[in-house]
Order: sequence, then structure tokens, then C-alpha cells
Amino acid sequence: MTDPMILHHYDGSPYAEKVRLMFGLTNSHWYSMLSPAWPPRPSLDPLTGGYRRIPVAQSGADIFCDTALISREVAAATQCEALNPQSMSSEAAALMQQAEKEAFFAAIGAVPPLRLVGTMIRKFGPVGMYRFVKDRSGLLKGGSARAPQREAAGPVLQALLDALEQRLGAHTWINGESPSVADLAAYHPLWLHVNCNRRPLQAGPKVLDWFQRVGDIGHGSREEISQSVAFAAAKDSEPRALPASVENVPAAIGTRVEVAPSDYGVQPVKGILAAVTDERIIVARDTDEFGKLHVHFPREGYSVKVVQD
Repeated sequence: MTDPMILHHYDGSPYAEKVRLMFGLTNSHWYSMLSPAWPPRPSLDPLTGGYRRIPVAQSGADIFCDTALISREVAAATQCEALNPQSMSSEAAALMQQAEKEAFFAAIGAVPPLRLVGTMIRKFGPVGMYRFVKDRSGLLKGGSARAPQREAAGPVLQALLDALEQRLGAHTWINGESPSVADLAAYHPLWLHVNCNRRPLQAGPKVLDWFQRVGDIGHGSREEISQSVAFAAAKDSEPRALPASVENVPAAIGTRVEVAPSDYGVQPVKGILAAVTDERIIVARDTDEFGKLHVHFPREGYSVKVVQD
């Protein structure tokens, strides 16, 4: 990348690990802006307008939400087509969906409760653990995502491991003979499970070998920055030119709208609908602190609602 991307994240975030590995796969230099594990996030909320989920990527006055869209941005910036989810085979795409939908919440649910509590106390301390649990307990409210019951979590996670073992018996990597975004998507819930469980991954030999190889990709060249640097990047930049909008837009361009994920973390972001393509929704936010910002969301999995002023 000619201009390093800013990643707003925290080190324990599994979805952030997915993006950090993208930087490793492309040998990219990037800026790390660490944020709290739960809201409020003073270094991020003013940029996004209150988007609940993390990580978020930033390039000047353009803000990118959701790793599905961030992967497209990294793919385009580094000319690495292997990071474009649209370029995956149907088999690889199915494994990505399995990992990021059913298996993601199962990765936590499959950890013995007392061990999970111990992990959270180690990471956040007793007060921090309370805040973390309180925040995450409300994450699914109002959304379509449902975590599996505790007794079902183990089988759901095992189903992913079995599917991976079968796929890796025929291919070196999930999408073929070279690493891709499919490997990173399937890896990050297992990474979360291992970190929460504090035990080695229990899986077949193909999966264990692959899991090690994905982790060895690394994170590229990471440089820590401060909130002031991230804010200055937004203030001193203009959003990039808008793409042409498609015809079947969910609301009229120029309308005041709110955009929110449909599955979980459904807190909306308000702004002016600036553009809609087949893959993304772009909302313009006029702010006193930064001027105009463009906040980008994937089109798939996000709702657009007209706001009546």
C-alpha cells in the first residue's frame, strides 16, 4: 500500500486478527490505533458516528466498517486478488460462511465456563470482566444472529473442524494452493477459541498443520499511532471520489438515512446516503471536528432506513 491504512482495533479481537493477517499476507506497512474492547471508544466513535463493531479501517477521511469490506480495500490497495471474497471458489466461500456465522459464537460457547471466566479475568481484571460481559450480553439484541446453546456449541465447532480437515486433505490451502481470505476467515474463530480456552487446538493433523501455517503469516509491519494522528488524518484529508451508484438503491441518494448491521451489534450510523454500489453503501457525515467523512459499509448484511427529521 502506498499510504498505510489505519486499523482501529484491540489485540484480543478475532476479527481484527483476520485483518492483521491480511497485512501479513501482503507484507504491508500499517498503522495500529488501539481502542477499548467495549464502547465507548473515544478514538473511533467520532469517526464512525457510533458504529458498534470493531475493527474499523481508516484511509484519511474514508472509514471502512466490517472486515468483509476491509478485505476488499486491502485487496485493491495491494493488488492481491486472493483477499477479495468475491474471487473465492464456491467451496471456499461456503467454509468462510460456516466459520463466520455458525462457528464464530460456538468458538466461545465451546469453552468450559469456568475457564472462560478465568480467561476474561486475566485479560480485563474483575471489573473489566463485568463490563465486557455486560456489553457482549447485549450484542445480539435486535439482530438476526443467534448463538448456539452451550450443549450445541461443541458439535458446531467440531463440524467446522471436520469440514476443514476434509478440504485440506485435497488442497494445501482452503481456496487451492496458495493462502487467501478464506484461510483467514476460517482461522479467526479457531484463534478465538484457542485464546479463550488456553489450550492447544484439538483437531486433525491437516487442520493443525494449516492452523500453524496461517499463524506464521504474521502481521506485516505494524506501527502504533496515537488518537491525534488518526484524527489529523481525517481532518487533513478529503474523502475520495464517490463511485457511480446502481439503479436499485434502498433509498434516494441524498436522503438522510441510518445504516446498521442486520445480524448483531445493530447500533445505526446516521448520515446522508452518498452512494450505493453492488458491494457497498457509503454515508456522508458532516462533522465539526473533521469536516466531511465518508463511512463505508458492505451492502450485504446491512439495512438502510430513511430518517424522518
